[in-house]
Amino acid sequence: MFILSEDSQRTEGKDAQSSNISAGKAVSEAVRTTLGPRGMDKMLVSDGGDVVITNDGATILDEMDIEHPAAQMLSEVAETQEDEVGDGTTTAAVLAGELLSQAEDLLDDDVHATTIVEGYNEAARLAQEAIEDVTLDADVSEDQLRQVAESSMTGKGTGDVAAEDLAETVVAAIEHVRDGSVDRDNVTIHAQVGAASSATELVEGVIVDEEPVNAEMPRSVSDAAIAVIDADLEIRESNIDAEYNVTNVDQLEAAMDAEESELRGYAEALDEAGVEVAFVTGDVEDRVGSYLAERGILAFEDIDDDEAKSIASATGATRVGSVDTLEDGDLGAAGNVSVETYGDDDLVFVEGGAAAESVTVFARGGTEHVVDELERALRDALDVVTAAIDAGGVVPGAGATEIAVSNHIRENAASVEGRKQLAVEAYADAVDVLPRTLAANTGMDPIDALVDLRAEHESEGIAGIISEGQTGTIGNPTERGVLDPAAVKREAVESATEAATMIVRIDDVISAS
Repeated sequence: MFILSEDSQRTEGKDAQSSNISAGKAVSEAVRTTLGPRGMDKMLVSDGGDVVITNDGATILDEMDIEHPAAQMLSEVAETQEDEVGDGTTTAAVLAGELLSQAEDLLDDDVHATTIVEGYNEAARLAQEAIEDVTLDADVSEDQLRQVAESSMTGKGTGDVAAEDLAETVVAAIEHVRDGSVDRDNVTIHAQVGAASSATELVEGVIVDEEPVNAEMPRSVSDAAIAVIDADLEIRESNIDAEYNVTNVDQLEAAMDAEESELRGYAEALDEAGVEVAFVTGDVEDRVGSYLAERGILAFEDIDDDEAKSIASATGATRVGSVDTLEDGDLGAAGNVSVETYGDDDLVFVEGGAAAESVTVFARGGTEHVVDELERALRDALDVVTAAIDAGGVVPGAGATEIAVSNHIRENAASVEGRKQLAVEAYADAVDVLPRTLAANTGMDPIDALVDLRAEHESEGIAGIISEGQTGTIGNPTERGVLDPAAVKREAVESATEAATMIVRIDDVISAS
């Protein structure tokens, strides 16, 4: 009796488990060499010739054309990590891959998949306990926030020196929008090619990639009254089909005068309302632009919804659907609105807004690839600083937390009964892959480094692999200013464990046509 169609394919039992585990391990290995401050970059080339150069785990896995369903699950681990805490994607993917590798050995020793899952879940609980134990004070100082930002960016194409300066900018941006908690949406990044990364700066306001509607308009307006208009400033079209029969010149001139009056009316209405800068989400007719220029009004058209929302937030303006309904209370204010030229691009800087809730990190880079990677590094840094403030403190970085986790799991493994103990111990071995990988990427012998790291941790209470010159050394990461948000570690443990246990439990793969 045929249950499946003839075109279907089915893989069962150990073959299915082996295939899924191998796929997951392959994804993990693809990003493993990017881990840490001395991690390497990957070049990803699309069919269309687009090139992405990065060592950001989430970007690498997103750009890879992954077909195997189990491998896609590890890609989703990185995506979840990125969405929840903004960093630690490589950590989560590498840990998930090693958990699968350890599970494969247990399966070969006839340990049941359910037993492995139960043991892994118990070990994950112990791991969360260990992270809680090494978490520093919940009230994170500004100096610690800088260290978190710098640790996140070091090795991501920013350079060690640049990372220090960029960390200052990141923390200043977060502190500007911090009011107890952090509204991360009020911090944006605008990347622009044409200068070194050291030229990156914080703009207290919004940057819009637009040019004035008319070249005769002013390029800078101080103490500007700002309107945000959701309408087209052009000839209104009738909603019905109509024909007009023009029989003489007077009628034609009257029609043209009426059209001209309507267009001039837009400029007059804005002028009478006291508007000095207008951001219009619709189109602005060329003649309206000329009339606005005559009155010294700076205007921009085709502003997208997100930009309009940011401008309104920064300046305190109310978005209106028509110039006819514009009132004094609808206008926003900014200390300065200026149009600056960078290469072939005009950028609008709206600074010193009355509401001043939004800030922008103006990221610079020498080439398109550099500025793209810098933008990713800054985004991660902003996210981890936010996580350190809102999600419960910081922990020592450089592999120190992972050593504390693996030690805590091993110390408690003896209290776990039955074969689950083997899975708990395997989980501890899997966690060790992170400091081992850090050591290997830093140029140290991974086995010797792990032995020395455990010994130092035992004697000093905390120890990590500190990048130093072209190699690394064992030291106290807290004293060296290498800190990570505790939320990143918690999320990595949780998401990696969930993905690994889900894959291990699969013993039948049915592929339908």
